[in-house]
Amino acid sequence: MPEPAPLEMPVQDLSRAPFLRTHGNLWDIRRWGVFAPALIGTGLMMWGLHQLFAEKGLTSLEYLLLGLIGMTFVWVTLAVSTVAIGLVSGREEPTSTTQGTALRVALLMPIYNESPSEVFGNAAAMLADLVANKGQHDFDLFVLSDSRDDAIAAAEWQAFQALQGAAPQGMSVFYRRRADNTDKKVGNLVDWITGWGAAYEAMIVLDADSLMTGRAIGRLTQEMSADPKSGLIQSFPQLIAANTLFARLQQFSHTAYGWLLGEGLAAWARSEGNYWGHNAIIRTHAFASAAGLPRLRNLRGSDDIILSHDFVEASLLRRSGWRVRFMPRLSGSFEETPGTLIDYVLRDRRWCRGNLQHLRLLGTAGLHPVSRFHLFQGAAAYLMSPAWFVLLIFWALLGRDSQTNVITYFNEVNPLFPNWPPAMSHIDSMLFLMVMYSVLLAPKIAGAVVIGLDKRGVRLYGGRLAFLSAFLVEVALSVAYAPILMIQQTKAVLRSIFTRSDAWSPQQRQASAYPLKTLIGFHWLETLLGVLLSAGLVAGLVSFWLSPIVVSLLLSVPLSALSAVPLSRRLPLGLRLETPLSLKEPPIVRKARAARSVMADHIERAAKIPAE
Repeated sequence: MPEPAPLEMPVQDLSRAPFLRTHGNLWDIRRWGVFAPALIGTGLMMWGLHQLFAEKGLTSLEYLLLGLIGMTFVWVTLAVSTVAIGLVSGREEPTSTTQGTALRVALLMPIYNESPSEVFGNAAAMLADLVANKGQHDFDLFVLSDSRDDAIAAAEWQAFQALQGAAPQGMSVFYRRRADNTDKKVGNLVDWITGWGAAYEAMIVLDADSLMTGRAIGRLTQEMSADPKSGLIQSFPQLIAANTLFARLQQFSHTAYGWLLGEGLAAWARSEGNYWGHNAIIRTHAFASAAGLPRLRNLRGSDDIILSHDFVEASLLRRSGWRVRFMPRLSGSFEETPGTLIDYVLRDRRWCRGNLQHLRLLGTAGLHPVSRFHLFQGAAAYLMSPAWFVLLIFWALLGRDSQTNVITYFNEVNPLFPNWPPAMSHIDSMLFLMVMYSVLLAPKIAGAVVIGLDKRGVRLYGGRLAFLSAFLVEVALSVAYAPILMIQQTKAVLRSIFTRSDAWSPQQRQASAYPLKTLIGFHWLETLLGVLLSAGLVAGLVSFWLSPIVVSLLLSVPLSALSAVPLSRRLPLGLRLETPLSLKEPPIVRKARAARSVMADHIERAAKIPAE
């Protein structure tokens, strides 16, 4: 490590706002364009259902059902209106109007029991690309290890020595392995800031699987240099290295439709953006002065660290007057994605526990209203799954028509309890399902239409037929996996509420098929629910329009196994869910793969040399 350059990072008082802060214009036209249609659309849906229920008098269960429908529908309509704003805003990326001063920037790679050859291989590719970019700024790389496995740590040391020896002229490479990994990733970064942060005007935080081109790194740095009020600028990472069915499904969805959500988010978030924890540049002294995180007292009386720290850090930066920006059109920022359904769910559990903590932070003094919304939205993303699950139960109990309404049936034949459960009005399942699926699929359809009408766009996907086929396959698979994810996220919410924190484990980077015993143990609840709903279908008690959900739950084990299947190059383009990033791999990805191979060979040779 270099000579110490300490930078004070005080823990923030969440109950007291900074004296000086700038909130800017809260309600500009773009924000009205997102929130007003969503609220109006939800209000109309609620009014229509209220009129239906009110024909026979509203019961307490019908009020509950109305509330659940409103809770779920408003978030769906917000996604639709965000996409609409993305389509019409025509917002260009902020462009530097001044040259700005040269910045000294630290590239930080916090790692925990990761593959050393992949981490240092990616780092080697990024450093080489930075040299080729020939920018005015100075960069150093820090690999900040929290690895507990001694064999992995030894390999990290060998990889570090190789990378340090081959580092481009003018760039330094440093490595530090903490003896005590206090506070996990947050503590790892705080340790660097308080030890060496004063020597660097900015830091770019990377994940173990992050990969950025020299141009992307230089562009982020130039934007921060030219905008002295910016405290954080977030890029929009694209998904790479997707080989399995589930990974390619996420990659296609992210590439084909995610850009519209990104455009819309950038349009209405403006200077109140968010932080996703990686592939972003941060002004070091701003972060140190404004984003020191306290611990939270949990219900058991002990202290917890803030897990999903990135949202909170962005909120605290904005609270202190710093701009938090988002650049969705910045190319050259990449990350990987879980390769199987189970790996995705395991990662989701960690995120769920952290995002639910945000509910306890909504009362933080001085936060910008948009920052509060980001915090609430992060928690609501997981709370919607239990809400959907309860709606599914209601839907099944209401039956396929008024004669098979289970709630009414029990009320009629059980004279000992004439008032409970109260009778409920029947909802036309077909109409309700069509409305909800139409709104849910609207962002996907919008993205597909925009690409499909662009000749150059469809060529990037292998042609119009290949793109249309991939779109249909992606929609079908998303519909199939959605009920399984609903159940798993409901379980994650309950785990977060009723259990202690999960063990800190690295993300599974290499996708591999799980044995049948593991699949059954992981998905037994979905399978059981599928069996029960199937019995209801056969008995004529459950609406036929619930069949897609029933089939998905019933086949959760084979669908999970299917998620790990590598996609053969012999399949037609559409069935392979090809994207521009898979059909024409970015040069930085090829460079990283080659560097990983070289690094792996070096580590293997070094391991065979006996110690002196």
